[in-house]
Amino acid sequence: MTTAPAPRRGALTLLAATQLLLIMDTAIVNVALPSVGEDLTAGSTGLSWVANAYLITFGGLLLLGGRIADLLGHRRVFLGGLGLLAVASAAGGLAPGADALVAARAVQGVGAALAAAAAFALLLLLFPEGPARHRALGAFAAMGGLGGVLGTVLGGVVTDLLGWRSTFWLNVLLAAALAVLARLVLDRRAGPARHGGFDLAGALTATAGLGLVAYALVGAADAGWLSARTLGAGGTGLALLLAFTAVEARAAAPLVPPSVLTRPALRLSNTLAALAQTTLFPMFFLVGLYLQNVLGYAPLGGGLGLLPLSLVVVAVAPQTGRLIFRIGLHRTMTLGFVLLCAGTLWLALALTPDGGFASTVLAPSLLLGAALPLVTVTTNVAATAEAAAEETGLASGLVNTSQQFGSVLGLAVLVAVATSRTEAVDAARAAAETSGHRAALLTGAAFAAAAALLSVRLHPPRRVPEPSPGQRVPDRR
Repeated sequence: MTTAPAPRRGALTLLAATQLLLIMDTAIVNVALPSVGEDLTAGSTGLSWVANAYLITFGGLLLLGGRIADLLGHRRVFLGGLGLLAVASAAGGLAPGADALVAARAVQGVGAALAAAAAFALLLLLFPEGPARHRALGAFAAMGGLGGVLGTVLGGVVTDLLGWRSTFWLNVLLAAALAVLARLVLDRRAGPARHGGFDLAGALTATAGLGLVAYALVGAADAGWLSARTLGAGGTGLALLLAFTAVEARAAAPLVPPSVLTRPALRLSNTLAALAQTTLFPMFFLVGLYLQNVLGYAPLGGGLGLLPLSLVVVAVAPQTGRLIFRIGLHRTMTLGFVLLCAGTLWLALALTPDGGFASTVLAPSLLLGAALPLVTVTTNVAATAEAAAEETGLASGLVNTSQQFGSVLGLAVLVAVATSRTEAVDAARAAAETSGHRAALLTGAAFAAAAALLSVRLHPPRRVPEPSPGQRVPDRR
């Protein structure tokens, strides 16, 4: 297993840093929300949409972003996404009120969707299927795990020292730095982007459908699962997605060719990618709440409480490729989901209202830190293994969309479980919240168990050879 040449190492550093920024952004803003509410006199509903507006546009536009990257060029779309993210972050830093901030966050989500889809497609072009791609995806997983904790820690420090607006200006600086680096390390001389028609009807129905489903999911915790708003948005979104499937069957240049979705490994791996995030994403949220609301940690302490987990992620992620090589992709994936189920179950049963970090969170979080890169890397490998060069944006959009909607669905379902159980328990606040967190984590463990059973059925496609060591970074402009 050789080390990637310098041009590919530089590009991988860039793309992994982009993943770090996009994950870190969500965590930083979540920590800053109480300060935003005090400064802009926004209530809890308004504050929830500061976070939700980003999730909706990010999740709804990933598929379209991947297709745009295939048509217009991955490097160009990557730079455009970073630029839009920086401009929207500056608008957020200058926002005079909550409504303007929500609008800025929505535009941030658009930029993030374009940058994320193009970055993942560039990684697939740079590292074709094989051990080198496994190592590259391991770096992505490590940066994702580190980004969540680093965002929580930085959010607390920066908000305390410089105010919540500085968190948005930090985004501007980081996005600008990544754009400069991209111009230096991404090769402009590679082949041009693929030409072809653009499926406008498919783009509109898919984007609107995904956006409305995301809107229904993230709003369900506030409005209720059976509220008119949730059912109306969700029903309309599903109807548009059904219309999308009909459009794709007739389109000359479909956004998602129907033949792609007939691949069993692709369908199952995207389902597993969603299930992984259904458990993982809410787990970070719930552990943070437990450390702060039940054990009494400050926001900074709550973020540092997740640092051991992230250190394990960083240590295990680079070894995932070796494990795949030795025991196989589907066995590594199953092992990852078994560890995810066991760690989530252990964490749920360990929570107590009067416990401490070392006795409740530390040990199971280390197990979860080992599980995270195993499930993330293997599902990404399986979901993209069959992608041809002209399908890299599509493959990246599909798996990113699956992961994003798994995160949104998991957070909506598990928070609803935690809230309903908390309200039903007539006890002290700490005991009630602990009971709610335990019920939510047990639900997450059930999702992970279902994924472990499904992963046994995965039959990955035949591996294709790695590129020659001197291969340059594609531009795909």
